[in-house]
Amino acid sequence: MEARDVRDATATLVDALAPAAGGDWSVGVAHLTWSAAETAAHCASGLLWYGVNLATRTERRTALPPVRADAPPRDLLGTIDGAGGLLAFVVGKAPAQARGFHPRGMADPSGFAAMGCDELLVHGWDIASALGVGFDPSPELVARVLGRLFPWVPPEPDPWSALLWANGRLDLPRRPRPKMWKWHCAPLAEWDGTIPA
Repeated sequence: MEARDVRDATATLVDALAPAAGGDWSVGVAHLTWSAAETAAHCASGLLWYGVNLATRTERRTALPPVRADAPPRDLLGTIDGAGGLLAFVVGKAPAQARGFHPRGMADPSGFAAMGCDELLVHGWDIASALGVGFDPSPELVARVLGRLFPWVPPEPDPWSALLWANGRLDLPRRPRPKMWKWHCAPLAEWDGTIPA
């Protein structure tokens, strides 16, 4: 995955949610204990954290101030847009061998791009569902995120359903919902072929 994917995922979220920016973002989000505003702030914070960790090549956890969830929805969307742009810029400039900290493994630029896209798409869906607006990401982008972070998850019945399932958002036939999502953000060449427990 690459910088263009992060820009596309950012635009998907912002374009889908901008028409609802005048709504009530204090509504709760299913599957989470957060409101729509808190979910948006978390998403922006995650993108910033990924960008900093890759830019600094840190090998340990970093602490950034959180994005304020009490900001107006338009400002939250603007922050997500900026944070997505920052992550895309860092991913685009980082050498392929660069690594940065994540609790699930030392991620490379492709891993950070995929994690950023997953944050944007899944939390975009969370917020859109809470606000009652549509959210329709590109199937090709979704398939790339699924294949990069969850290579053990088959893309059936479709990549979007599979990605939401992998993130614990929905049930699929004959597949129990994961109790805790786990992804592979280190280079794919380092995946040993096992499904994380």
